[in-house]
Amino acid sequence: MSVGQTATSAAEAARELDVVLHVNGDAHTLRLDPRVSLLDALRERLGLTGTKKGCDHGQCGACTVLVDDRRVHACLTLAVMVQGAKVTTIEGLARGEELHPMQAAFVTCDGLQCGYCTPGQILSAIGLVHEGHAKTDDEVREEMSGNICRCGAYSNIVSAVQLARRKGAAS
Repeated sequence: MSVGQTATSAAEAARELDVVLHVNGDAHTLRLDPRVSLLDALRERLGLTGTKKGCDHGQCGACTVLVDDRRVHACLTLAVMVQGAKVTTIEGLARGEELHPMQAAFVTCDGLQCGYCTPGQILSAIGLVHEGHAKTDDEVREEMSGNICRCGAYSNIVSAVQLARRKGAAS
């Protein structure tokens, strides 16, 4: 390590902040560069790899998580922005062996596809039902349009969202 690299590392360390993230019911204190995205904090610092890194530009929705029950793209959200908020990832949905109603509906309706984008799809679906945006199939399609799937199973996802909504999956 050269003198220049040491100075750079010291400057970077001085810029870091202690950030408390409340994820899936647990509080985690992390020392982060304020430029770290929520996605990278979840995956790389907390080991919660269920949230997927897709485009890293907020265009595919693979990184969708819930922050205070609202859908956000974790790749476009800085971790420091969600201090004090309740963050829910796919790992936080099931209760032991019991799937969340939206996860169960995706299984029942074969809405899982290849699986890569499924965590983001499920969290987005929970968010849109919670927000009251699942009254019609067209409304579900519009609200899910930020979650891009390359597998072509959209009709099964719409069926899953409607099934879960009827079963009260907003919680």
